[in-house]
Amino acid sequence: MSAPIDSLQIGMHWFGERPGGLDRMFAALIASLPAQGVNVRGMVAGSDEVAAASGGSVRSFANDKARLGTRLWGARAHSRTLKRAQKPDIVASHFALYAAPTLGVFGGVPKVVHFHGPWASESGVEGSGGMSGAFRYALERMVYNGGTRHIVLSNAFGKILTERYGVPQDRIRVVPGCVDVERFNATMPRRDARTALDLPQDRPLMFCVRRLVHRMGLDDLIDAMFVVRQAVPDVLLVIAGKGPMEDALRSRITARGLDRNVRLAGFVPDEALPMWYRASDVTVVPSVALEGFGLTTIESLASGTPVLVTPVGGLPEAVSPLSPDLVLPAGGFHAIGSGIADALLGIRPLPDSAACRDYACTHFAHPVIAAQVAQVYRDAIDAY
Repeated sequence: MSAPIDSLQIGMHWFGERPGGLDRMFAALIASLPAQGVNVRGMVAGSDEVAAASGGSVRSFANDKARLGTRLWGARAHSRTLKRAQKPDIVASHFALYAAPTLGVFGGVPKVVHFHGPWASESGVEGSGGMSGAFRYALERMVYNGGTRHIVLSNAFGKILTERYGVPQDRIRVVPGCVDVERFNATMPRRDARTALDLPQDRPLMFCVRRLVHRMGLDDLIDAMFVVRQAVPDVLLVIAGKGPMEDALRSRITARGLDRNVRLAGFVPDEALPMWYRASDVTVVPSVALEGFGLTTIESLASGTPVLVTPVGGLPEAVSPLSPDLVLPAGGFHAIGSGIADALLGIRPLPDSAACRDYACTHFAHPVIAAQVAQVYRDAIDAY
């Protein structure tokens, strides 16, 4: 192994305090990079408990609920403190807003941008635009253009980074997301998982865990259940998550006459997710925009449960090597509904539990992805 390198990781929140895909990936790398010869020090917006929760590797520069100016100033001040303690070999940024205040602090240090998604565009899809969107975009460009190397979750996001932000293709490296495959190895029988969750034993069960926002495609999925029910009358879809669309989705379920076939489960704790995946016959990721990878796809596969995805962003890249039948033919409620119905009826063949789990373990386990990230860091140092 090459000589160890010291990395400074600039994140968004600590996963234990604010669960999200970016924060999960950040925490996973903090835990797994040291085994690949990359020492880690991290900084996030969070509580005073972050240091203890991370084993001292990560510290909070400001409370995540503090005013924006307080958080930005805290990020800059804390980055200076970290530099005085030890100048890192590389700075890895995961969130542009908190990386921006550190610009100029780490002169002469190569920088790797972990591009988890177009922040400005995601905010625009959810209704935040105007000057706020322009500010986010300008800030992103400033941070991204200073990167020596850029890590994207999929070729689809690499294209966005080049076309929207002007990052040269030769700086971009594709490294997919990772999951703790052992944690999601829920070996209990499906019947036992359903009993534990008080779910019916005699109905086809589908599971979808998403933030309840527009770009996740949940309104299309609910409409698709009207199509699915015609072919599979007893089907049950459980949607887990919280977000601003909850009331609208609940009303949509009732308006479509689907109260018996669709349930909103609310927030499901992270520790309960493996059992939910295990209890399900199939999971669904119906995103309509800006989906770079979709960690829930690999979580489901690691649990031995096949997942159906829309052909959006990086979702097909994540699952099609296992089976192209996991990619639905198109977006929209009719295509989603027909594809789901075919899967439940056996017309669309899905990989079995062993194949799903083997695929996840081989390609997306923490050590596998951490090794790829570490190689990009060394590439950035060599190229600087």
